[in-house]
Formats: sequence, C-alpha cells, structure tokens
Amino acid sequence: MKRKILAIIPARSGSKGIPKKNIKYLLGRPLITWTIEQAKKSSLIDTVFVSTDSEEIAKIAEKWAVHVPFLRPPELAKDDSPTIDAILHVLDTFEKEGRTYDVVVLLEPTSPLRKAGDIDAAIRLFLDAYDHADALVSLGEVQLENPFIMEYIENNRLTKVISTKDHFYQRQQMPKVYFPYGVIYLSKVETLKKTRTFYQENTIPYLIERWQNYEIDDLCDFLCVETILKLKLREVLG
Repeated sequence: MKRKILAIIPARSGSKGIPKKNIKYLLGRPLITWTIEQAKKSSLIDTVFVSTDSEEIAKIAEKWAVHVPFLRPPELAKDDSPTIDAILHVLDTFEKEGRTYDVVVLLEPTSPLRKAGDIDAAIRLFLDAYDHADALVSLGEVQLENPFIMEYIENNRLTKVISTKDHFYQRQQMPKVYFPYGVIYLSKVETLKKTRTFYQENTIPYLIERWQNYEIDDLCDFLCVETILKLKLREVLG
C-alpha cells in the first residue's frame, strides 16, 4: 500500500545563537537550502513544505521549488514555541484544504549533514516496520560526552551524573548511549496527533555516522559543520 508522505522543514526567523541562522550562508548558499535539496531528491516524499514565519525565508524556499502558500502564525514562532505545534499547524491547514497524509517527516535545517539517500533509507526502514512501528528518530552514538563519565557540581563538589557500581568505566567498557540528532524524524500522522511527540511507545531508531553528530545552535557548531561538509561534500550530494 502506498503511503502518502509529507516532509516539513521548520525554519522560524528568530535565532539568538546565530542571527538569521536558517538562511546564513553555508558554503555559498543559505543553510536551509541544503535540507530543501535533500528533501526534493527523495523518491518517497510526496510534498515538501517549509514552515516559517518569515517572508524572506519563504521567498528562498520558493526559489528552490518549494511552494509556501501560508506562513506560520507569530505565536507559533517564539523562542519557546514547540516544534510540534508548527507541525500540527501545517497538518491541520492542509486537512482543511482536503490534503491528508499518512506519514509526516521532520527535517531540521540545522542538521544538514545527511548522506545522500539517508532520507529515503530512513523512510524505507519505517515503512518496512509500519505494522509495529509508529515513529522513527535518527540517533548518533554519544562519544566523549557519555553520561557514564559526566559529572555535575553539587555543593561545589563533583558528583557522577550516573552512579555505577564500580564508579568508573574504561571508555571501551561503557554502555553505548545515543543522542537524537536532527537528520530525520518521522511518524504516522495519526499517532503524532495523539501523542504530540516523535518519542512514542513504538519508536524505532535510524542510526547515523559519527561525522553526522552535529546540530547548528551557535557559531562553534556552524564552523564544525562547515568544515565537515567541505570534507564530506561528495557523500552529502551523492
């Protein structure tokens, strides 16, 4: 059975870490266009949409062949506005127009380090598990920041974030833990509306490589991603 799939790229105008982050130039082009191009190359996505409160971002999306007939309301584009509200706004607006989807894909523009084919590989993984999976989240293995070696400060004393029986692990002995990077999130529309999260009871992982473990929140992140993208450009563009 063919599932109808909608990809949403959230890109509000406000950003404290990097002003106009979503359209800051990365290797000669606006950051958001890397994700738009990756989504447009998918053979499984039926519709790509950019959810934004910005006319400027909407115009850039239109130049990259993504039609943006409506903007995100200002109340859904604040610093503390949950992304899920923006996603549901798009789904509800489309439904009022008679456009319904089975699966919604979230692609964060601040995570452009996707390998060519990552999006379709993740979607296929999910579709193959459709009978018992309701959502999928991309995960990268945590490296030096493993919680088994992390500390916090309490009463000016170091305390283990996670206490262990031996209180110390060699790096090679530590359990593997993973962080959800924004390469891709996806869910059945029906279950996302009920749970309002991609972390559902039946969420499966899509594992990414070490060099993809970056999201752009500040200038340090941007410089790291820029350097990696230069080195991995062939893998990203395909």
